[in-house]
Amino acid sequence: MKRPTIADVAQRAGVSKGAVSYALNGQPGVSEATRQRILAIATEIGFSRSSAARALSAATAGAIGLALCRPARTLGVEPFFMALISGVESELSARSYALTLQVVADHDAEIAVYRRWWGERRVDGVLVCDLRTDDSRIPALEQLQLPAVVIGGPGGTGELASLWSDDAAALTETVEYLVALGHRRIARVAGLPDLRHTEIRTDAFAAVRQRLGLVDAVTVWSDYTGEEGGRATRRLLSSADRPTAVIYDNDVMAIAGLSVAQEMGLTVPGDLSIVAWDDSPLCRLVHPPLTALGRDIPAYGAHAARQLLAVVTGQPAGRVQDETAHLTPRGSTAPPRNR
Repeated sequence: MKRPTIADVAQRAGVSKGAVSYALNGQPGVSEATRQRILAIATEIGFSRSSAARALSAATAGAIGLALCRPARTLGVEPFFMALISGVESELSARSYALTLQVVADHDAEIAVYRRWWGERRVDGVLVCDLRTDDSRIPALEQLQLPAVVIGGPGGTGELASLWSDDAAALTETVEYLVALGHRRIARVAGLPDLRHTEIRTDAFAAVRQRLGLVDAVTVWSDYTGEEGGRATRRLLSSADRPTAVIYDNDVMAIAGLSVAQEMGLTVPGDLSIVAWDDSPLCRLVHPPLTALGRDIPAYGAHAARQLLAVVTGQPAGRVQDETAHLTPRGSTAPPRNR
């Protein structure tokens, strides 16, 4: 994995390495227009002034990066990411590696962080979360030649290594379980529609809906927060043909949905069955405890970190399928009262 050098900047700019050094260090010897052009090229390819000094050393950074494009205030209340990070940390600490974590506003800012980290040798590789359809981060990372593992897929990861779980199989199992209980009017409160795993779940829900003839099965969109999950639930339960079962794309929305159902005078599971994705302690603490799709998220994070460290050492990038989420029935699901 070749890091950008002064020679790379000079070649792109059509100037000498000395001119690049003058421009990067704010010294006279180049025009202001040339200086700005050199600085722009250096930023574009991920080279910084500190790269020149660090290039004298072959030492690694001893850290991997994780940039999350989401509000910082939500991370502390989202069990999935806390569990994922704990697994990453457990693997890294055993290898004397550190985790560099940064919250960013959007994908452009995330790509800029990758360029800076790589140019300044802050990290040896990065983990990429929340894979999106036509994700601009993938070609940017390929261009930088920054070692990376995408936590997501299958598909849409370009030439980068990836770690993924079969969300389609888990979603299909859940719908079949609810149908076996006697449910026909099944709704799904989905996450952000442009996320790759949301798209996979949506396609799987549509396929099983058609195969089983569930004409009243619907998907509505939310954003993974309790507030939006609660609003989506209220709209569903206020409709003339309200669902008898709802599948939520995360535990936070499912718990909000449970609260809304009880607020509206409905019993769970008598009037409404609820299934949460990403089992967590929260799912087991509410009443009734929630039926949930779960897997070992800390182990998932540890596997991702282990895979990234292998890529950092030059091993070929691979696409690894991890454990599929399994359904754990609890008190929130039962046959509907009126079939």
